[in-house]
Amino acid sequence: MAAGTDFSLGTVEVALTPQARFEEYLRARGKKITQSRLRIVEHVSRQHDHFDADKLAGELKASKATVYRALGDMVAAGLLRQMEIGRRKVYEHDYGYPQHEHLHCTACDKLIEFSSADLMQIRDAVSRQHQFRPQSHTLIISGICADCRSGRSKSRHQDRV
Repeated sequence: MAAGTDFSLGTVEVALTPQARFEEYLRARGKKITQSRLRIVEHVSRQHDHFDADKLAGELKASKATVYRALGDMVAAGLLRQMEIGRRKVYEHDYGYPQHEHLHCTACDKLIEFSSADLMQIRDAVSRQHQFRPQSHTLIISGICADCRSGRSKSRHQDRV
Protein backbone atom coordinates (compact mmCIF):
# COMPACT_ATOMS: atom_id res chain seq x y z
CA MET A 1 0.00 0.00 0.00
CA ALA A 2 1.21 3.50 -0.79
CA ALA A 3 1.89 5.88 2.09
CA GLY A 4 -1.31 7.38 3.46
CA THR A 5 -3.63 4.68 2.06
CA ASP A 6 -3.84 2.33 5.07
CA PHE A 7 -7.13 3.27 6.69
CA SER A 8 -7.26 0.48 9.30
CA LEU A 9 -7.35 1.27 13.00
CA GLY A 10 -4.26 0.48 15.00
CA THR A 11 -4.14 -0.44 18.67
CA VAL A 12 -3.56 1.53 21.84
CA GLU A 13 -2.02 0.08 25.01
CA VAL A 14 -3.88 0.93 28.23
CA ALA A 15 -2.80 0.52 31.85
CA LEU A 16 -6.20 -0.33 33.34
CA THR A 17 -9.20 -2.35 32.24
CA PRO A 18 -12.27 -0.25 31.38
CA GLN A 19 -13.92 -1.48 34.60
CA ALA A 20 -10.91 -0.50 36.75
CA ARG A 21 -10.68 2.92 35.10
CA PHE A 22 -14.41 3.49 35.65
CA GLU A 23 -14.17 2.49 39.32
CA GLU A 24 -11.16 4.81 39.73
CA TYR A 25 -13.15 7.66 38.16
CA LEU A 26 -16.18 7.05 40.40
CA ARG A 27 -14.07 6.81 43.58
CA ALA A 28 -12.20 10.04 42.76
CA ARG A 29 -15.52 11.88 42.50
CA GLY A 30 -17.14 10.30 45.54
CA LYS A 31 -19.74 8.48 43.44
CA LYS A 32 -21.15 5.09 44.36
CA ILE A 33 -19.85 2.01 42.58
CA THR A 34 -23.14 0.20 42.02
CA GLN A 35 -23.82 -3.17 40.44
CA SER A 36 -25.93 -1.41 37.78
CA ARG A 37 -23.06 0.84 36.75
CA LEU A 38 -20.59 -2.05 36.72
CA ARG A 39 -22.99 -4.18 34.68
CA ILE A 40 -23.33 -1.40 32.11
CA VAL A 41 -19.57 -0.78 31.76
CA GLU A 42 -18.96 -4.53 31.54
CA HIS A 43 -21.58 -4.98 28.83
CA VAL A 44 -20.38 -2.01 26.79
CA SER A 45 -16.71 -2.97 27.01
CA ARG A 46 -17.38 -6.51 25.68
CA GLN A 47 -18.44 -5.24 22.27
CA HIS A 48 -17.39 -2.50 19.92
CA ASP A 49 -20.65 -1.68 18.16
CA HIS A 50 -21.85 1.90 18.05
CA PHE A 51 -25.02 2.22 20.11
CA ASP A 52 -27.51 4.63 21.58
CA ALA A 53 -28.86 4.73 25.13
CA ASP A 54 -32.24 3.26 24.19
CA LYS A 55 -30.61 0.25 22.52
CA LEU A 56 -28.41 -0.33 25.57
CA ALA A 57 -31.33 0.01 28.01
CA GLY A 58 -33.25 -2.56 25.96
CA GLU A 59 -30.34 -5.01 25.82
CA LEU A 60 -29.80 -4.79 29.58
CA LYS A 61 -33.47 -4.43 30.52
CA ALA A 62 -32.37 -1.45 32.63
CA SER A 63 -34.06 1.86 33.30
CA LYS A 64 -33.23 4.61 30.83
CA ALA A 65 -32.37 6.97 33.68
CA THR A 66 -29.76 4.54 35.04
CA VAL A 67 -28.31 4.01 31.56
CA TYR A 68 -28.16 7.74 30.76
CA ARG A 69 -26.40 8.51 34.07
CA ALA A 70 -23.90 5.68 33.59
CA LEU A 71 -23.19 6.72 29.98
CA GLY A 72 -22.61 10.31 31.09
CA ASP A 73 -20.13 9.09 33.69
CA MET A 74 -18.44 6.80 31.16
CA VAL A 75 -18.00 9.73 28.74
CA ALA A 76 -16.60 11.91 31.54
CA ALA A 77 -14.25 9.07 32.56
CA GLY A 78 -12.87 8.87 29.01
CA LEU A 79 -14.26 5.40 28.33
CA LEU A 80 -16.79 6.41 25.68
CA ARG A 81 -17.15 9.11 23.07
CA GLN A 82 -20.54 10.65 22.40
CA MET A 83 -21.31 11.70 18.83
CA GLU A 84 -24.29 13.46 17.29
CA ILE A 85 -25.57 11.56 14.24
CA GLY A 86 -28.51 13.50 12.91
CA ARG A 87 -30.59 14.21 15.98
CA ARG A 88 -29.42 11.11 17.87
CA LYS A 89 -26.67 10.71 20.42
CA VAL A 90 -24.53 7.71 19.62
CA TYR A 91 -21.77 6.22 21.77
CA GLU A 92 -18.59 4.35 20.93
CA HIS A 93 -15.48 3.18 22.75
CA ASP A 94 -12.83 5.82 23.30
CA TYR A 95 -10.57 4.24 25.93
CA GLY A 96 -8.02 1.96 24.32
CA TYR A 97 -8.97 2.88 20.76
CA PRO A 98 -6.93 5.08 18.43
CA GLN A 99 -8.16 8.34 16.94
CA HIS A 100 -10.40 7.51 13.99
CA GLU A 101 -13.03 9.00 11.74
CA HIS A 102 -16.41 7.84 10.47
CA LEU A 103 -18.37 7.49 7.27
CA HIS A 104 -22.11 7.65 8.03
CA CYS A 105 -24.62 6.23 5.56
CA THR A 106 -27.72 8.41 5.75
CA ALA A 107 -29.82 5.68 4.10
CA CYS A 108 -29.14 2.74 6.45
CA ASP A 109 -27.37 4.50 9.40
CA LYS A 110 -24.26 2.32 9.08
CA LEU A 111 -21.07 3.80 10.55
CA ILE A 112 -17.77 2.82 8.95
CA GLU A 113 -14.61 3.57 10.92
CA PHE A 114 -11.31 4.53 9.32
CA SER A 115 -8.03 6.14 10.24
CA SER A 116 -6.01 8.44 8.00
CA ALA A 117 -2.46 9.65 8.55
CA ASP A 118 -3.10 12.32 5.90
CA LEU A 119 -5.97 13.80 7.93
CA MET A 120 -3.80 13.84 11.05
CA GLN A 121 -1.05 15.68 9.13
CA ILE A 122 -3.56 18.28 7.92
CA ARG A 123 -4.93 18.71 11.47
CA ASP A 124 -1.42 19.14 12.84
CA ALA A 125 -0.32 21.56 10.08
CA VAL A 126 -3.41 23.76 10.52
CA SER A 127 -2.94 23.69 14.30
CA ARG A 128 0.72 24.73 14.01
CA GLN A 129 -0.21 27.54 11.62
CA HIS A 130 -2.61 28.92 14.22
CA GLN A 131 -0.40 28.11 17.23
CA PHE A 132 -3.13 25.77 18.43
CA ARG A 133 -2.66 22.59 20.45
CA PRO A 134 -5.24 20.01 19.34
CA GLN A 135 -6.62 17.66 21.98
CA SER A 136 -9.16 15.76 19.92
CA HIS A 137 -11.32 16.04 16.86
CA THR A 138 -14.34 14.41 15.28
CA LEU A 139 -14.92 13.91 11.58
CA ILE A 140 -18.10 12.31 10.29
CA ILE A 141 -18.57 12.18 6.53
CA SER A 142 -22.22 11.66 5.57
CA GLY A 143 -23.31 9.99 2.36
CA ILE A 144 -24.62 6.72 0.91
CA CYS A 145 -22.74 3.43 1.35
CA ALA A 146 -22.01 1.02 -1.50
CA ASP A 147 -24.63 -1.49 -0.28
CA CYS A 148 -27.41 1.13 -0.31
CA ARG A 149 -26.33 2.48 -3.69
CA SER A 150 -26.46 -1.03 -5.17
CA GLY A 151 -29.69 -2.02 -3.41
CA ARG A 152 -27.95 -4.81 -1.43
CA SER A 153 -28.70 -3.34 1.99
CA LYS A 154 -31.68 -5.43 3.05
CA SER A 155 -30.64 -6.56 6.54
CA ARG A 156 -29.34 -4.54 9.45
CA HIS A 157 -25.57 -4.13 9.43
CA GLN A 158 -23.84 -5.04 12.67
CA ASP A 159 -22.17 -1.63 12.92
CA ARG A 160 -25.33 0.43 12.47
CA VAL A 161 -26.46 2.72 15.23
